[in-house]
Amino acid sequence: MSASLATRRAVTTVLAAGALIGAAALPAAAHDDDRHGHRGSHSSVVISDVQHDSRGRDRDNRALNREWVEVENTGRHAVNLRGFTLTDRQGNRYRFSDFRLDGRSSVRVHTGQGRDTRHDVYQDRRHQIWDERDTATLRDNRGNVVDTETWGRRGSR
Repeated sequence: MSASLATRRAVTTVLAAGALIGAAALPAAAHDDDRHGHRGSHSSVVISDVQHDSRGRDRDNRALNREWVEVENTGRHAVNLRGFTLTDRQGNRYRFSDFRLDGRSSVRVHTGQGRDTRHDVYQDRRHQIWDERDTATLRDNRGNVVDTETWGRRGSR
């Protein structure tokens, strides 16, 4: 019986050590995804396109509304974006109010002024915010980064 007890203890010790090693490795993998930053692994809501630094006078509302970030729901089910935020590198922030984004659809967040619809919402700003070198960050209603898009010198656009 003592050999069997010793074997069980050894197996238990090995299994416990494996569980500890596995638990320690999980946060490191999750941190790698956040560090590289592009998309949250579980969200169907993403930044799908950006039109930045529109040509025209800085205060012209037409020029401001030609500057936008497109947020897309790639999933089948609608998502309420209430509390989601879209920010640039300088800290300018747009917060979605009670906005339902249908499955497999998108909404453009324009910089200027206009009337919100199912496919276009407006920040009501009087100056351009998306520069030729910038980063758009989309966060959920808990402040977790859902997606980022960088363009210009360091970016992909």
